[in-house]
Amino acid sequence: MSEFPKIAVFGSGSWATAIVKMLCENLEQVGWYVRNQSTVDYIKENEHNPNYLSSAEFDVNKLYLSSDINELVRYADILIFAIPSAFVKAEIDKITEDFSKKIVFSAIKGIVPETGLIVGEHFNKIHEIPFENIGVITGPCHAEEVAMERLSYLTIACTDAKKAKLLGKCLSSNYIKTKISDDIIGTEYAAMLKNIYAIAAGMAHGLGYGDNFQSVLMSNSIREMKRFIKKVHKMKRNINNSAYLGDLLVTGYSVFSRNRMFGNMIGKGYTVKSAMMEMSMIAEGYYASKSAYLINENNKAKTPIIDAVYAILYENKNPKQIFNKLTELLD
Repeated sequence: MSEFPKIAVFGSGSWATAIVKMLCENLEQVGWYVRNQSTVDYIKENEHNPNYLSSAEFDVNKLYLSSDINELVRYADILIFAIPSAFVKAEIDKITEDFSKKIVFSAIKGIVPETGLIVGEHFNKIHEIPFENIGVITGPCHAEEVAMERLSYLTIACTDAKKAKLLGKCLSSNYIKTKISDDIIGTEYAAMLKNIYAIAAGMAHGLGYGDNFQSVLMSNSIREMKRFIKKVHKMKRNINNSAYLGDLLVTGYSVFSRNRMFGNMIGKGYTVKSAMMEMSMIAEGYYASKSAYLINENNKAKTPIIDAVYAILYENKNPKQIFNKLTELLD
């Protein structure tokens, strides 16, 4: 494979747009699958995404844009999927090309609802892609700050360090720093779980809890995350590294966090449906909370925060009452 392989990004949301921007810093051409042809036409004419990160401008001569997913699969050596987890199976099922020998990286922070698997496991078990050809792109990193070219950090996880380093080189720039990890399962679960804890942080804020409680909530969240991940994939890892703790903190505290925003609405009294309609964006933690709860029914890790978020979102329990009980379980 050449120093700069052919890479295609699949998805048109803010995170996909940010990844395309990062890649354009180093590559002469970047493949970009955008499902809606009208959005493809708009980007070609106006040099920015009309729906997400519109401040990020592109040299359209560097973009290989297409609304044909198979065209981009044929084009690229490395496929980066940044589609919301709730829709990823429907999009992947459109692929008729054999991509079992491609290198696949997931930038999706959630679980595939239809299979209950994190995305890397889904590619391995359903599409028979070997784990050495599967990787994860995780934070701590908000797409909005990438668009503003503020200093940001990424973790690239893959069991094959050479592939992780290669993609890291393609994504690095004067405002993007990358590090690699071999904990592909742990980092992907962490990226999913932190969205649930961000919803909890938003709920707490909406209910009127202050910074003192939120600090306790985040402290308990990272320990809960450690217990959960240890049950699903036991290996030596430092849960205080940026891919785990850092990503949790930025998602739990940032004004850019859609999961925190969603939780804040629920805490203020919105129904799930009304909060989703008003946001008009996907809060991955909503779907993740159900998946994590179901997974943990078998693993039996101590997860009072996940249990609380699940009870509020899926059992219609009163947020104030649930958080009153939760405060007695945290330390």
